[in-house]
Amino acid sequence: MTHDPFAAALGLRRVAGLDPRPAPSSHPALAAKIAGEIRERGPMTFARFMALALYDPKGGYYTAEQARPGREGDFITAPEAHPIFGWSLARQVHQVWELLGCPDPFVLREHGAGAGALAQAILDGLARDGSGVLHGLRYQPVEVEPRRIEALAARLAAAGHGARLDLAGAADPAPLTGLILGNEVLDALPVHRVRGLADGGLEELFVVEAAGAAESVPAFEALAGPPSTPALAARLAGEGITLRPGQDAEICLALDAWVADRAAELGRGLLLLVDYGHPAPELYDGFKRPRGTLLAYRHHRALDEPFAAVGRQDLTAHVDVTAVQRAAEAAGLVTAGITTQAELLTSLGAGELFAALGGDPATAPEDYLTARSALMRMLDPAAMGKFRVMLMGRGLPPDCRLRALDFRLPRR
Repeated sequence: MTHDPFAAALGLRRVAGLDPRPAPSSHPALAAKIAGEIRERGPMTFARFMALALYDPKGGYYTAEQARPGREGDFITAPEAHPIFGWSLARQVHQVWELLGCPDPFVLREHGAGAGALAQAILDGLARDGSGVLHGLRYQPVEVEPRRIEALAARLAAAGHGARLDLAGAADPAPLTGLILGNEVLDALPVHRVRGLADGGLEELFVVEAAGAAESVPAFEALAGPPSTPALAARLAGEGITLRPGQDAEICLALDAWVADRAAELGRGLLLLVDYGHPAPELYDGFKRPRGTLLAYRHHRALDEPFAAVGRQDLTAHVDVTAVQRAAEAAGLVTAGITTQAELLTSLGAGELFAALGGDPATAPEDYLTARSALMRMLDPAAMGKFRVMLMGRGLPPDCRLRALDFRLPRR
């Protein structure tokens, strides 16, 4: 077992993973749509395939009626694991509010809001801490599937936070004052797949129909060819990266526009992004990651099967942290810092929150154990603890130090 100073200081240990379940078949209508587009237009970039597999209005993974995260879904994020994640982030929300001069209103806009697990935890955390920001806080959720917003609104209303919800404000183009949050959003942006060549150049891995496939539902495979755009080579060149011959990698060109759009939303405040990723030299290390980072997730299993269960499994690739920082700074934001999730939670007092939970007579033993195992995973450097936290701001005091970056190991 890897030694983890964060977990050891909190008296935590790892827990076993969840059991796998049988793989579903591909969504037939979506698979037929993809096959039809390939027959009409030729080989498809993986970025286009991934966009359809995840976001197609009728068959995409994230537009399905049922929400995908959670213990009964295909993966679990920190907010679904336990509200202690949101309780901790609430302290950073409060500090940004103070640094901006306690504005009213103060906007908290969350991209990829889901069913509201993180929103409720942050609002609960602010209430627990007696934060004055709640009086003028406007929570604005952004989601690709409108049905999620209905569930989120009901959840916040039941938790007593209905008055904080500002659905109309999420569509307001005027730059906001506050904090924009994205937890595990960037990893689901579509990526191009590329491979290094012996001459230092690139080829791209496209999607085609599988040769000789006998299934009634179309099947797919990869086919190498010349890059679809020079922007792929330009991205790597700008980061000083040359892929090794035969090395596979992913490049997310969509990231630049996504970050630029978030920067345009932010008048004064902080953009806080949490995701699994690495700086470019580490992400594209051909010895550590010769096959890239693209994975499918279903039933809490990470699988190297991107063409299976189309529309019914998650597709994800590690985030290029260097590209995020470059895009944010190009859009006028200032990098406040980049840290890990384990350091973020430690800085924001997750250990204190956990100790208080354990010391509360109202905490049932099973609830304590759930919190302990969840926090273990959030801090574990072999799991969520290594996630990168990217903090970029505009209009914050130039000499301020964000609490999220004030890393201290808890005392034993």
